Amino acid sequence: QVQLVESGGGSGQPGGSLRLSCAASGYTYSSTYMAWFRQAPGKEREGVATIDSDGTTVYADSVKGRFTITKDKAKNTLYLQMNSLKPEDTAMYYCAADRVWYVLASYYKYWGQGTQVTVSS
Repeated sequence: QVQLVESGGGSGQPGGSLRLSCAASGYTYSSTYMAWFRQAPGKEREGVATIDSDGTTVYADSVKGRFTITKDKAKNTLYLQMNSLKPEDTAMYYCAADRVWYVLASYYKYWGQGTQVTVSS
């Protein structure tokens, strides 16, 4: 059974940094595509960043230049380094995975439970 467990959320100040982690298990990690999504209260889920099996990355315009998605194959873990945080980054952040690369569309089959990120002064 595929499991995705996010961690690393919390509170940050504008201009600060946070790093999210997503520990994955239950599938062949190297052949799976993964992504980070977020959803703020009253808003639709938004694709934030994604990485394919070769390391190619795609970012939403709203986070480009501030967020970095990486993966550690040895640890089966996906990361999202978030720098220059803004209040509008406040949301529940989700990790997603599938054997098909949906880029930033939310069709991924497997989802984590989410981790809250709050940015305020």
